[in-house]
Amino acid sequence: MANANVRVRFCPSPTGNPHVGLVRTALFNWAFARHHGGTFVFRIEDTDAARDSEESYQQLLDSLRWLGFTWDEGPDEVGGPHAPYRQSQRMDIYRDVAEKLLAGGYAYHCFCTAVELEARRDAARLAGKPSGYDGTCRNLSADRIERYRAEGRESIVRFRMPDEPITFTDLVRGELTFTPDNVPDYGIVRANGAPLYTLVNPVDDALMEITHVLRGEDLLSSTPRQIALYKALIELGVAKEIPAFGHLPYVMGEGNKKLSKRDPQASLNLYRERGFLPEGLLNYLSLLGWSFSSDQDIFTIEQMVEKFDIADVNANPARFDLKKAESINADHIRMLDVKAFAAACEPWLQAPHAAWAPEAFDRAAWEAIAPHAQTRLTVLSDITANVDFLFLDEPVFDQPSWDKAMKGEPAALLTTAREKLQGADWNDPESLKNAVLAAGEAHGLKLGKAQAPVRVAVTGRTVGLPLFESLEILGREKTLARIDAALAKLAA
Repeated sequence: MANANVRVRFCPSPTGNPHVGLVRTALFNWAFARHHGGTFVFRIEDTDAARDSEESYQQLLDSLRWLGFTWDEGPDEVGGPHAPYRQSQRMDIYRDVAEKLLAGGYAYHCFCTAVELEARRDAARLAGKPSGYDGTCRNLSADRIERYRAEGRESIVRFRMPDEPITFTDLVRGELTFTPDNVPDYGIVRANGAPLYTLVNPVDDALMEITHVLRGEDLLSSTPRQIALYKALIELGVAKEIPAFGHLPYVMGEGNKKLSKRDPQASLNLYRERGFLPEGLLNYLSLLGWSFSSDQDIFTIEQMVEKFDIADVNANPARFDLKKAESINADHIRMLDVKAFAAACEPWLQAPHAAWAPEAFDRAAWEAIAPHAQTRLTVLSDITANVDFLFLDEPVFDQPSWDKAMKGEPAALLTTAREKLQGADWNDPESLKNAVLAAGEAHGLKLGKAQAPVRVAVTGRTVGLPLFESLEILGREKTLARIDAALAKLAA
């Protein structure tokens, strides 16, 4: 049922280019919020100064806007009652909460050095015991703390985990239980005073009153830590309630390995540059762990929002299939009305994508060919190679296509085709087809074999848009001139 009190968040770190796994997480959160008429909070986790960059931050904003995501609270001009929405601007909040946790006994200073920690971990592993933090500094006396400080030892702040199991119901995976030996005390503040993700993420969720945390499966192991921290924050009056958690399945790439940022097919920019429609890409990404119905893979984002239920998300890993993504995008291209399709193609009809001079672009020819092109494209960038013959002085010959088409006696066929085309009705594609058909019959060839040399002579390729509609739009003069040029090339 719709619940306007639903508050979800999407909180990426501005590092590198956005990737499709990140987009899938944003999509599920956004769709969940919109389905319930709730609030979608966009937050930036930029506390890692060494890795975060303003360029990546701007790319995130641009990517979300391109995909059509709108947020109800967030950075920049959107704002909201819980501003600021960039963690780098909320440091005073985290320091205050850390002090409250220390004062309340929920956290403590840990003076263990990296060398000491590693030695104890190695010993635990050799003994077949859990290798997490062993609680050495859990109950230090005031004298020991003073002695450590006098020695110049630095300390981090650790959260004190409870000594009983933690059980919660995951919205995707059902009831889960974590025992204390698998969830040791963990760091929340670095030795230099900088807060860690383990603190800032739950604190922000608490203060922003997030009701549902939908995130990747890789973060599942941190959930019992956060639940314990939430209980402490509730007792301290910082949080009101523990949010519901739902952990989304891994997106797998080649070799059934988790799709990582380093995988070429993971980059969102790749799909944008190739000319995926936002609607097509989101349709496909929504199927990575969720399904619209057993017999329907193609749907609009509005239809997804209407039907989306986190309870329908599958816990099993989802495999990224580029061919299926392309197929779904092609379907969405055909769902556009012709004017919208023509407008969507415009960037690929201009420099730097177009090989022709700007003044050579013929808008009337483009608008005439657009309905025929729309039925053939997989991605929008395909349009350039499909229509370049209209705007170039001469076609760009694909040599394998030339060699394949110009077999037998192509000169004789082209000569006859030219004669037949000369007298055809150039306002009627059927007349042009009959002319080439007649030329083929004169040489004992069926239409498929007869039109191949004509297509390559005129467009440079064996495969392309419907030939006779293309000839009509190109016009008699240019078509016959290109056949003459092909005859000259054959005679050379």
